[in-house]
Amino acid sequence: MTQRVDLAAVMDRLAIDEVVTGYAVAVDDGDWDGYRALFAPGGRADYSSAGGVEGPAGEVADWLAETMKLFPVRQHLIVNRLIRVADLGGSPGDTAQVRADFLNPMRLEGEESDGTVTAPNFVAAGRYAFALVRTARSGWRLSGVTVHEKWRHMSF
Repeated sequence: MTQRVDLAAVMDRLAIDEVVTGYAVAVDDGDWDGYRALFAPGGRADYSSAGGVEGPAGEVADWLAETMKLFPVRQHLIVNRLIRVADLGGSPGDTAQVRADFLNPMRLEGEESDGTVTAPNFVAAGRYAFALVRTARSGWRLSGVTVHEKWRHMSF
């Protein structure tokens, strides 16, 4: 590989990582327009393993917007990212796969007028499968997100 190809591969990996981080931030901040913007046209999301929906990213964003109202406090951690960019004979291709673990602590709605928290904490964890495509206008975008929830726990 030449230095130019190596640099392109590094730039792709950084751009892909930014999309994955942007995904976590959009969900945590309830930025549903930002969530939609992370997807390529025709992009889909599948939350069915966590009891959610599967479908076009826009429809899933609408579902998330309603569902996440139950959790006013969210902190989405996406770690152990394994990024695989398609290889076109030594040059980076226009598709990529990311496998990453997640830990998602949240707090359910519920607080007394004196500020005492009365709601339980809810934690879910598992693994994401992200599929990405390089678009001509926006660079790397999600073509698919699949949640593989492994466990969940609720405590006060």
